[in-house]
Amino acid sequence: MYWTEFLTVALVHLLAVASPGPDFAIVLRESVSNGRHAGIWTALGVGSGILLHVGYCLLGIGLIVSQSIVLFNLLKWLAAAYLIYIGIRALQARPADPASSELAPLATRSPRAAFVCGFVTNGLNPKATLFFLSLFTLVISPQTPLLVQAGYGLYLALATAVWFCAVALLFSQARVRRGFVRLGHWFDRLMGAVLVGLGIKVAFSELH
Repeated sequence: MYWTEFLTVALVHLLAVASPGPDFAIVLRESVSNGRHAGIWTALGVGSGILLHVGYCLLGIGLIVSQSIVLFNLLKWLAAAYLIYIGIRALQARPADPASSELAPLATRSPRAAFVCGFVTNGLNPKATLFFLSLFTLVISPQTPLLVQAGYGLYLALATAVWFCAVALLFSQARVRRGFVRLGHWFDRLMGAVLVGLGIKVAFSELH
């Protein structure tokens, strides 16, 4: 009976995780500068950071916000403003200088250091806090059992880790990274349009 809600959560998460942001930047940097293994460990750290956000939502913060019209509206406008802001920034993306695609020699990076880097980047990102509070108040019903919500959270963490592991595998290849530097601004603009649309939708949402 929760498949519709789960599919909505999965779709919203897919759009969010695929959009450019700090997590993408840190995984890309580690993959390019320190190699494939460092990129993968960073991706696993990012995925684990998701559990931190899910944890405080399950502890009731999301429910408290959803029961207060003042807090809800504050969160709603902050989330909408954030989505529209990063969407506009992405729409303004310009082609990168092809010369910047030259790769530096790989450095040594321990798995632990790479993992912690990814975890801290995601876990301490206030933008991620807004996203997950919005997800657990606007998309996931308060009547959904905590066990089911925890299942959503595990999926979000796993899906995030898998996505960024794929990013690490892809962009640790020099040839692919150079191609992305030349064409990546078109992807940024597409995701920017999607994010602006989501921001407008959030701005007009109501507390039920």
